[in-house]
Amino acid sequence: MRTVHTLKELRAMLRSHRQQGKRIGLVPTMGNLHEGHISLVRKAREAADIVVTSIFVNPMQFGATEDLDTYPRTLLEDQERLEEAGSTLVFAPSNEEIYPQGLARHTRVIVPEVSEGHCGASRPGHFEGVATVVTMLFNMVQPDIAVFGEKDYQQLAVIRKLTRDLMIPVEVIGSPTIREDDGLAKSSRNGFLTEDERAIAPIVYRTLKNTAEQIRNGRSDFSALEREATEALSEAGLRPDYFNIANSLTLKPASADDTELTLLAAAFLGTTRLIDNLSVTR
Repeated sequence: MRTVHTLKELRAMLRSHRQQGKRIGLVPTMGNLHEGHISLVRKAREAADIVVTSIFVNPMQFGATEDLDTYPRTLLEDQERLEEAGSTLVFAPSNEEIYPQGLARHTRVIVPEVSEGHCGASRPGHFEGVATVVTMLFNMVQPDIAVFGEKDYQQLAVIRKLTRDLMIPVEVIGSPTIREDDGLAKSSRNGFLTEDERAIAPIVYRTLKNTAEQIRNGRSDFSALEREATEALSEAGLRPDYFNIANSLTLKPASADDTELTLLAAAFLGTTRLIDNLSVTR
């Protein structure tokens, strides 16, 4: 496995693979890798001959009050895990390599509709940053396939829409959420939880499951279900950001006629923001 830090090196490495007719896969990450990320690499290995894993903590998707400065950077450990998982190439660029003119002067990609609401409402500019850097990675790597985790459900929807709308010839593959034994979705930010907070954190997934079960049993009073779920999170000691029941395709608020639904939740536990989701068919 090789690690490169510049676009010139990246393209030189990929040129020979492409000339040999190799199928190229991309797994974009911000590093501090856990089993969820590694599952994306393994899925990419199933669909591609060459797997490029990018490691870049993208400043454009962080708000002014968010954890950009404290977000864990663990490149050496990440390289070891990626080599074991079968990644072919690691692309770990600097901020200057990605944004040579700085953030303020850089062109941005905006994806309407699916980027609105949910995390888009709570984190203004976040999905603009995600869409911009993913579009750049698609252009830099020119992969045949790219794998993203379903834990960030809205992010996956944003990337699928930008790929369709901009007619980028990349197959976007979603990979199921990897969870701890108690149901907590694996996340790089879980490491910020204290021992007491870690014991509380699985309530997010339990609340999603409880709400989904009620929907399967015939409840369609979605606003009431959202309020009940929000109250359950609050009573457990979390500070809910949102708990929304949405149409799985559009991510608009679910209507009584919708059959494919996705429950999306975000809540703060101490200083850590947890997100999760669960899809349900009525």
